[in-house]
Amino acid sequence: MSKHNGTVRIFAAVVPPPDAHADLERFVEPRRDVSSDLRWTPSHLWHVTLAFMPEVATARLDDVLEQAARVASQHASIPLWLSGAGTFPNPAEARVVWTGVRSEHPDGLADLGRLALGVRRACGRVGASPAGGVYRPHLTLARSRHPFEATHWLRVMDAYSGPPWVADEVTLFLSHRGEGRGRQHYEPVAVCPLGATVSRG
Repeated sequence: MSKHNGTVRIFAAVVPPPDAHADLERFVEPRRDVSSDLRWTPSHLWHVTLAFMPEVATARLDDVLEQAARVASQHASIPLWLSGAGTFPNPAEARVVWTGVRSEHPDGLADLGRLALGVRRACGRVGASPAGGVYRPHLTLARSRHPFEATHWLRVMDAYSGPPWVADEVTLFLSHRGEGRGRQHYEPVAVCPLGATVSRG
């Protein structure tokens, strides 16, 4: 476990299953040359973030895992699929490009939002202050070092619609910055099934 001043970076996420992951990868791969400024997220790191906690005391890590598991146990699984495209902060000055999250269930995205809010609040109560404002579920595909005009990219990617899948667990990851010779990577430390109990990684 990497540490920085006695703290770790941790986030809670739902991870698309292999078939949804592979479908998106097949769509994205031939389109990676849309902008030379884009730094594409390695596909094995793809996830839909629920809560990001940039500075958690290592002594509170078990508390965070327990709280995330408790919240997950109170939520049912959620039918989802990946679809469309978007940018942050806006298409004219894009810095982050992503694909969106949809649900066949009328309340699916609301349920995902409630799950995210529940994890954020519970972890915050044990000293793991979450980052971010209004929750907008998405899967980050790439980042740009400089703002760029992303209208063409949006036209290319907006046609994407992946296969349906079910989010039935929350995974807690440690985010390693990639100090030294290593690249940034995510280390799964716990899997919290929805409607069940925690499985430690």
